[in-house]
Amino acid sequence: MSSLLKQEKQILKMIKSRYYMIPILSKLDEYINKYGLEKSLDYLNKILILAKDDVEILLDKRILAGEIKDKSQARKSIAGNAFSLLIKYLFLTLKENKFIKSNVFVTSNPKQHKLISDIVTIKVDNETQKPDMDLAIYSINKENELNKCLILSLKTSLRKKSEQICAWKLLLEIATSDNPIKEKYNISYEHKNMPLVGFATVNFYDEINNPQHRGMFKFFDVAFIGKPLNAEFINNLSDLPRFVNENL
Repeated sequence: MSSLLKQEKQILKMIKSRYYMIPILSKLDEYINKYGLEKSLDYLNKILILAKDDVEILLDKRILAGEIKDKSQARKSIAGNAFSLLIKYLFLTLKENKFIKSNVFVTSNPKQHKLISDIVTIKVDNETQKPDMDLAIYSINKENELNKCLILSLKTSLRKKSEQICAWKLLLEIATSDNPIKEKYNISYEHKNMPLVGFATVNFYDEINNPQHRGMFKFFDVAFIGKPLNAEFINNLSDLPRFVNENL
């Protein structure tokens, strides 16, 4: 009997049906067969690169068919979406195989999620600030109320701006501690159940050892990389299931 809800099964079906995900998931299967479900998370960088030529062929076919006009724009959109969908696909597959607790869920629309929207809202005077987040992984209690939550900002490259979520995390620290800045700018946060703030990358351009980028990771409660890297300042993405099970 499947441990996934009907809606979660539909999400898996949707991901499998995306035309550009077909060659990507095919490459993923090779790594799952070789390394297993959890460890395959450490090879998302390699999987996305290896599937690139097959995705290009599909883009060329869609250009000829008149289904898309701007191949460059489509390619950029796929790069970001594919990373997010791969994590979501593997998360649900791990949950289906009982690697992840049954009361833990994932959403790619956290700002609109009824359980999450409020806890990611910081008030600055009469304005509201929400983080740049791509996924939220959260647990619910027996009353179907939010228990704990991890919000994730996903970047294929560290060249892409990550300052916004770092600034939001700093704002959260200010809003939840006693300090003059909080009073000066009328910063407030109305929830005791604060989210954990995380970051994940596949680091396409090997910027991970840049001191400026490495310093950024200190702002996060946890950071992951989809490469088999042994480093103290960032976790392998295969550590995500353990982190989720222990902290949510």
